[in-house]
Amino acid sequence: MVLLKGFEIEMYTGTPQGEIVGLSDKIVAALDGFVREPDSRNVEYITDPLHKYENLLCALLRPRRRLRSFLQSLGNYTLIPGSTLSLGGSDRFYRSDPTNPYHDYIENTYGTKVVTASVHINIGISDPEILMRACRLIRLEAPLFLALSASSPFLDGKATGYHSSRWAVFPQTPAHVPLFTSHAHHIQWVEEQIAAGTMQNVRHLWTSVRPNGDRRPHDLNRLELRICDLVSDPIALLAIAAFLEARLLQLIANPDIDPLTQSIFDPEELLALTVRNETAAATASLDAQLTHWQDGRTILARDWISELYQEVWAIAKQHGFSCFLSPLQKILREGNEAQQWLQLHAVGFDSQRVITQAIVATEEREVELENKLCSPLLA
Repeated sequence: MVLLKGFEIEMYTGTPQGEIVGLSDKIVAALDGFVREPDSRNVEYITDPLHKYENLLCALLRPRRRLRSFLQSLGNYTLIPGSTLSLGGSDRFYRSDPTNPYHDYIENTYGTKVVTASVHINIGISDPEILMRACRLIRLEAPLFLALSASSPFLDGKATGYHSSRWAVFPQTPAHVPLFTSHAHHIQWVEEQIAAGTMQNVRHLWTSVRPNGDRRPHDLNRLELRICDLVSDPIALLAIAAFLEARLLQLIANPDIDPLTQSIFDPEELLALTVRNETAAATASLDAQLTHWQDGRTILARDWISELYQEVWAIAKQHGFSCFLSPLQKILREGNEAQQWLQLHAVGFDSQRVITQAIVATEEREVELENKLCSPLLA
């Protein structure tokens, strides 16, 4: 059994010099499959749920190539990697849909803290109680996925001191979200939040991970991991998704993997611990010192990831996707995008030069992968 999986990809549009320009109204009007965010400077596309990573790779690449072609038709525009307004523009909001009242609320409440680009990974789990257990586990291990994906060390042209400036500023809402003990607990809690106004609607649950489905909170069919920064290399993104899927397959096979029963901490202590871990991962990503949810030991993010990798490798191999998991080792070895960018910054590259190089490298990587792996399917 492999699980269905899909991605929601948010990306910035702009110039080859790295200036981010709002074009989402034109993109959404012209291209099927793209949706607007509250600010016009980024745009989102969603892949269909698929079982095979080979198909997912092309599902990630195809819309991006269509989007690039359309951007060229508008002028000399491109896609800009990274998860924050790296080179400037955080002083004002550019509304994509001025008539949308929910967007009014978002702009007035959060400002440009929400004008970030990210990737949400959705993995299908149809049993709601297994899904709640999965959300409990992945909520506590989400800092590991942030550590692998961090790509936002700059904001407004400056290095911020964070590897993920996005997650450092992103408004997690509501302020206190429990570890849901059951599906019934989740339903009751969501309905209470909406009644109290701490959530504007069922979508207004912005945490590192949440249960998702067609009629939330009642009909749920997938886990949505929301903590990841934008991973511009599709192979790296698939490796992170494979790591998540293998961990979830391990959890499905073993009901004992549950923070409510397998930790020395109580639920409130676990929530406090994971807040600290998320902050540490946003700051230092793979080099962050984290507290393990099970036994309280201090462990480097990269070492915790390596331990889990060893645990889940056989599961990925058994289910036929270990070749998509193995590039995770390259991220551990060479660093995530934020770490690679900061290495360049440390030897004298200014933030604009780092970003403009990354813009070129991102497009070259897409062309390479498309030509090598997707051309027959694109024809």
